[in-house]
Amino acid sequence: MASLTTLLLLSCLLANSASTLVAYSLDSYNLPKPAVSSLKVMNAIDSCWRAKSNWAVNRKALADCVVGFGKGTVGGKYGAIYVVTDPSDDPVNPKLGTLRYGVIQTKPLWIIFAKDMVIRLQNELIMNSFKTIDGRGAEVEIANGPCITIQGVSHVIIHGISIHDCKPGKSGQVRSSPDHVGRRGGSDGDAIDIFASSYVWVDHCYLARAADGLIDVIHASTAVTISNNYFEQHDKVMLLGHNDQFTADKIMKVTIAFNHFGPGLIERMPRVRIGYAHVANNRYEDWKMYAIGGSANPTIFSEGNYFMASNDQNTKEVTKRESYGGWKSWKWRTSKDVFLNGAYFVPSGYGSCAPNYSRAQSFVVAPGAMVPALTANAGPLSCVVAKAC
Repeated sequence: MASLTTLLLLSCLLANSASTLVAYSLDSYNLPKPAVSSLKVMNAIDSCWRAKSNWAVNRKALADCVVGFGKGTVGGKYGAIYVVTDPSDDPVNPKLGTLRYGVIQTKPLWIIFAKDMVIRLQNELIMNSFKTIDGRGAEVEIANGPCITIQGVSHVIIHGISIHDCKPGKSGQVRSSPDHVGRRGGSDGDAIDIFASSYVWVDHCYLARAADGLIDVIHASTAVTISNNYFEQHDKVMLLGHNDQFTADKIMKVTIAFNHFGPGLIERMPRVRIGYAHVANNRYEDWKMYAIGGSANPTIFSEGNYFMASNDQNTKEVTKRESYGGWKSWKWRTSKDVFLNGAYFVPSGYGSCAPNYSRAQSFVVAPGAMVPALTANAGPLSCVVAKAC
């Protein structure tokens, strides 16, 4: 087993700066608390890349860092870098240099931003396969208009941007590729709508105040990881599964890890129908109705989360089930979770509900007590070129 001295020395060399960065691992779990005040504990995703000062010239290495069911999502790793220079938007004839022009291309692209910008989309942003939106190095907001639609595609990474105050999309023509413009019936106003898609990773984003949900994963979408995001000020936060009758969602597998569910949230963190969700090392505080819910016999494994209930005696329960035929056999389990201020989880079902990850997908889930440290940097990071993030 590595000694504390060895771990700290390696961390200092990786950081190449005055601050010390330490990845959480099995070796470090039982170590005494270091006396160094600048020590930062990083989760399994962040420890893969944040300590490296060359992130700006090696951006595509980020794609190797996803864990859970979204492992293998490459985004635009095998394509060129595309730079967004223009925050304007035209849903039908997007200009070169705009975000929409980049995301509709048929070839893989790793999309970055030349400067800080607020993008007010004129209609839903329809993404094509093999795309990465990488906001590192700039403050990027998609706000005050329709937001992001990921429909019928695969290999999409959205990292390091803020998506908030999303509005419903209008019925009308929207371009989805260089060669296709089609009529859309209007979007619901989700911040990110993942529809019939696979291999999607949403990481280090800020999401708040949408007309509908903040993230929907529906219509047999699978191989999805939602990680390191900061959610606040919203009612129906995250929906996994289209409806109780849509049995195709049985294939759905979603990992929700290292997120901070902050103030002003009411319900659905997530709400699961039919499929499977591994909810691990997330921070929950002050939900107004419930945190984790579901219907139609989904499987939910809550592992190593940190639940801080509000002072309202009517909202102490973490879980909520909607069932007309009984739910005692549904597999909902809790392991290594921390429950504070009267919070409690009602388990159900028999037999294993472990995620059964492949070796590549698997990651160490820390005890819930470590979650405040592991989620301390949820949301977009302030990354500076030539310095560790």
